[in-house]
Amino acid sequence: MTRFDPTGPLRGRLRPPSDKSISHRAALIAAMGEGETAIKGYLDAADTRSTLAAVEALGARVEGLGVAGLEPTIRVAGVGLSGARGARIDVGNAGTLLRLLPGWLAGQEGGEWTLDGDDSIRRRPVDRIAVPLREMGARLVCREERLPPLQITGAPLQGITYEMPVASAQVKSCLLFAGLLAEGETRVIEGLPSRDHSERMLAAAGAIVRRESDSVVIEPAQRLEPGEIAIPADISSAAFFVVAALLVGGSEVVLEEVGINPTRTGLLAILSRMGAEIEVEPQGERGGEPTGRIRVRHVRPEQLQGVEVEGAEIPLAIDELPLVALVACFADGTTRIRDAAELRRKESDRILTIAAALTAMGGQVDTTEDGMEIHGAGGLRGGAIDSHGDHRIAMLGAVAGLASFQGVEVAGMDAAAVSYPGFEVDLGSLLDGGG
Repeated sequence: MTRFDPTGPLRGRLRPPSDKSISHRAALIAAMGEGETAIKGYLDAADTRSTLAAVEALGARVEGLGVAGLEPTIRVAGVGLSGARGARIDVGNAGTLLRLLPGWLAGQEGGEWTLDGDDSIRRRPVDRIAVPLREMGARLVCREERLPPLQITGAPLQGITYEMPVASAQVKSCLLFAGLLAEGETRVIEGLPSRDHSERMLAAAGAIVRRESDSVVIEPAQRLEPGEIAIPADISSAAFFVVAALLVGGSEVVLEEVGINPTRTGLLAILSRMGAEIEVEPQGERGGEPTGRIRVRHVRPEQLQGVEVEGAEIPLAIDELPLVALVACFADGTTRIRDAAELRRKESDRILTIAAALTAMGGQVDTTEDGMEIHGAGGLRGGAIDSHGDHRIAMLGAVAGLASFQGVEVAGMDAAAVSYPGFEVDLGSLLDGGG
């Protein structure tokens, strides 16, 4: 158990770790590429190491990875779009890897691959990628028709038009990767926009990819040449400090070089509606992604109001919804989160895990099939929670402890290393007034 007690203000500046979503995609697209790709600021965490190990198993050469917690420049010598060698891939806990990689492999005729992972991964469904990939001609076998291990036998693919039943950047990216080796164009229809890192990166590497109204279209490619990819700080990691500064009295924190891609900034818009004081100063682009400086100050609980979170906001804040629920415990009134059934397919069933954690700390939470209702009471008592191996729940517990009345003990705090190995060190630097 790791304990986080109520504390004085968080103050200072910090550059959060590099973006996990972009790091995964950078390594995969570099492996698909011709020649060597330099990836500047690659996140060194458990999940992203799984992706590097996967591309090495497929035949790519990886050099330059630093020690855990740093974001080094790494170099990946790719195998080309059709050069992946057969392998058994251990994805660890990396759901992004599990769902993106099959798109690239499925169209490489003659190859055979098996993707498996830890106990958490074995509970994460792959049917949402398997169904459209099979429509394209992919040969896939999975346990109970929906769960890992996932076996892939490369086969000729045909481009399709696929309307996604649920907004998912992972499913979209998987199909775009498959479209690179398919015959004819592949069109993915999105009811609601999801994060667009794959489209940006593929276009920069030479793929023909375009947005048309509510669709993303990709054409088959002969080669990709990424050359260089630079990765901004992760807004999903920055979000924990945003919320900590918002809730802990006297705090003022500045977060530097944070990716502010509009498909990722839903949390900031939601918190602003709740009454938060957040300033975003654009700082140009890094690797084709807009970046900015985020300044956040503490506001009193009576200034925070419950809100409705639903519809188009959900995919723009899907990974930060646990933090929305935490802030809602401090706000006045009820916050309702709807249209978020995707939370049940994360590292844990996050609807149940969030509700259990907040309730254990004194919150009032009712779950629904696709979300939850949080009844604000001006704060949290504190208590003990279990991360259930979910990195975001572990870090939520830490932030809650700092802002609570009595402190919080977190079982499984080591899960934070999945995305943020240096979280406790960085948090401590802001509590010391540094950064």
